Amino acid sequence: MLRLAVLVLLLANLGYYAWSSGQLQPWGLAPQSEGEPERLQRQIAPQNLELLPAGRSTPPPAAPPATPVPAETPPAPAQVAAEPVACLQAGPMDEARAQGLRTALASLPAGSWTLEPGEVPARWMVYMGRFADEETLARKRAELRALKLAFDRPGAAFEPGLSLGRFASEEAAQRGLADLVARGVRTARVVQERAAQPRYTLVLPAATAALRAQLDALALRWDDTPLQVCT
Repeated sequence: MLRLAVLVLLLANLGYYAWSSGQLQPWGLAPQSEGEPERLQRQIAPQNLELLPAGRSTPPPAAPPATPVPAETPPAPAQVAAEPVACLQAGPMDEARAQGLRTALASLPAGSWTLEPGEVPARWMVYMGRFADEETLARKRAELRALKLAFDRPGAAFEPGLSLGRFASEEAAQRGLADLVARGVRTARVVQERAAQPRYTLVLPAATAALRAQLDALALRWDDTPLQVCT
């Protein structure tokens, strides 16, 4: 058996040598040739090869593409400064004064002014009077001082008399009277000092210099209701 194995191995080596050396090529048994035609067929794009000069191993980097210079942007047109405006108001004023302004301001641009309605609320008073003479008035003042109660003049419509307090509602005035009665006052009563009265406020929401000039040209008299900045 050993001899047979050695013989087989020897024959195999002889066969491989004959195959690899091309001795069996006439019978079509030979390894694939690595000759020049086969290598040329396996080249890929040989025209792209570049021969470098001595001392350089890589081609120089390609220059970056030139960045286009943007066209100069023309300067934006200068903005015209907005005309300053201010909110102005005048008042409060009564119905007669408001009606006069409606007529006088009719020549101004529409929407440049308005009369805002409001109201002066009614007011009540705890009142003593009307007294027959100054002597009676002086005696009542002395009585109130003795009771250590404050008082003042009631206004022209209620003279001669005394006011012992003014209130924003009739109910509050009645409570004030009850307190005074408890402290010894006997002849006081609650009266309405004034009824509710309409009032108006003139408002110019966006008064420009041009509008002020128009307003000045009307030569209006503001008296105790001058124009001022809106509050």
